[in-house]
Amino acid sequence: MFWFSSKNQTMATHISFSCFLLLLTISTIAESASIGINYGRIANNLPTPTQVVQLLKKQGLTRVKLYDTNSDVLTALANSNITVVVALPNELLSSTAKDQSFADNWVQANISKFYPATNIEAIAVGNEVFADPNNTTQFLVAAMKNIHSSLVKYNLDSAVKVSSPIALSALQTSYPSSSGSFKSELIEPVIKPMLDLIRSTGSYFMVNVYPFFAYSANSDQISLDYTLFKANPGVVDSGNGLRYSNLFDAQLDAVFAAMSAIKYDDVKVVITETGWPSLGDSNEVGASQANAASYNGNLVRRVLTGGGTPLRPNDTLNVYVFALFNENQKTGPTSERNYGLFYPSEAKVYDIPLTMAELATAQTTPPANESKAQAPTTGDMSTSAVPSGQTWCVANGNVGSEKLQAALDYACGEGGADCRPIQGGATCFNPDTLVAHASYAFNSYYQKNSRGAGTCDFGGAANVVTQAPKFGTCTFPTGY
Repeated sequence: MFWFSSKNQTMATHISFSCFLLLLTISTIAESASIGINYGRIANNLPTPTQVVQLLKKQGLTRVKLYDTNSDVLTALANSNITVVVALPNELLSSTAKDQSFADNWVQANISKFYPATNIEAIAVGNEVFADPNNTTQFLVAAMKNIHSSLVKYNLDSAVKVSSPIALSALQTSYPSSSGSFKSELIEPVIKPMLDLIRSTGSYFMVNVYPFFAYSANSDQISLDYTLFKANPGVVDSGNGLRYSNLFDAQLDAVFAAMSAIKYDDVKVVITETGWPSLGDSNEVGASQANAASYNGNLVRRVLTGGGTPLRPNDTLNVYVFALFNENQKTGPTSERNYGLFYPSEAKVYDIPLTMAELATAQTTPPANESKAQAPTTGDMSTSAVPSGQTWCVANGNVGSEKLQAALDYACGEGGADCRPIQGGATCFNPDTLVAHASYAFNSYYQKNSRGAGTCDFGGAANVVTQAPKFGTCTFPTGY
């Protein structure tokens, strides 16, 4: 069986004694373990880079991974005390591999220009290259070597490391973890040369780990509690007798076993992507806001307080959660647009701790409903608690009035939404704002279409929420 994947609160003035003990217990782990965030930008409604940097600071996030070297983003990150991983995209691998001068120019324009004001610690050369349909695998190692040579040329090699994120589909076998092995066709031409370079330059192996994909494809065989870091009997590895309490550790140890099989036990691993979607299509089993909150919240707790894996118990974990925002222009299934911890409005999709301080505070604070979501709009909208399982569709005020008006016109026209209550003098006309009217129309359309996947999008102008929206005295229906 193969389990593959392709893919602030402020501390109280007086910390209780139990909270102090927790801090004392996990301080050693937290010195080296870390939680970072992936900042993707395949969307047309995101905050400005400057606003994003302020959001990262507010949330206590000090590590961010990018998917390019956008100059506006790198400039905004300057002097922010945020450590940055940048990326050379797959489409540049061929040119980088074939021409050292191309690599030199790229490093000069995208690294030297910004470092050290922007604290760039690593370059991800390509992303999940082995799964790239454009067959760029043949260029990967040469591109990595040329980028490293360029860093040496500009005296940046001691500060900026080179690696490349792989998906778990690079494994031939991943279950049980002890039998983990790389695909034989990748080992000699790519895996070994890449790990040799990483080892010789003091870099680290980048791995993307997604228990969601394994669970969604094998939900009849894998326990959801096991996948979400919840209490469960665990799974004993038949090969080495080690007991696993969660799928994340098991998948990561499959990578460690594969590395050990080809004698690279000494190479450090960083998890450059992991996450869980808050919404998915009907065939994407497990995609939900509650499960996303459980997975990511428990992941943070496990990373910052849990030490290493059963196979490498002394190795602390460094993990980048995917992703910062829901990205409305990503292609593929609905889940692809719903991995974010935040809506484009900067409201939280769900509330989880992201730092050691928040974890410590949470020990003495009654836990809130993990699936509670904040509305992705600003202004005069309030919400009220409702039974679990109900959802509504509301407008995203950050997309701009032109886009919002076009979406409203569609919903009330061709879309067939019931917009009579927002006409002049009707029950939901007030407050007379575009966001309020659009939210009512979008929700009408969403409910009329049985809250089906993709019926609350409107090109990024709307979002699903799990708290009942209420504008003035207008109550939103939950069905027609």
